[in-house]
Amino acid sequence: MNNIILIGFMGSGKSSFGRFLGRKGYRFTDTDDMIVEREHTSINDIFAAHGEEYFRDLETKVITELVESGERGLVVSVGGGLPVRECNRKLLRRLGKVIYLRADIKTLVNRLSGDSNRPLLKGGNLTDRISTLMRERKSIYEDAADIILDTDNKTFDRMYNEIRKALK
Repeated sequence: MNNIILIGFMGSGKSSFGRFLGRKGYRFTDTDDMIVEREHTSINDIFAAHGEEYFRDLETKVITELVESGERGLVVSVGGGLPVRECNRKLLRRLGKVIYLRADIKTLVNRLSGDSNRPLLKGGNLTDRISTLMRERKSIYEDAADIILDTDNKTFDRMYNEIRKALK
């Protein structure tokens, strides 16, 4: 069984859908969770104490370790900014099939409103922050993906069936 790598913007459903896939025979892991566990602190605190670049270095280290482990049968949810680095996109391709969970801005705003655990969304209007980051990342996500899966108004079962069909 190959690995499935879930990429996409914050709030696109990577972790929730990843846990769903974990019940379908994959072993679920989340790079953000791995970093929090290793650093013994929250992502917000990592950003506050060390900055974004330090956090991105941690992401690269974690994804490198997953590639080097040679493990199969994983579903890996990665942080929304992890694919921004070209070296990370190359690592993701080596790790498995990369699936971009795409959601429209309105959906993302609904899912992320009231969430205070996203350091890059702090300050200013939420819709504007999401729109700006999505403009910067959209083509990167698309370039990194083997499969682009629109998630708006879809059940996890339907998404799973679309992935299975695309992987055949």
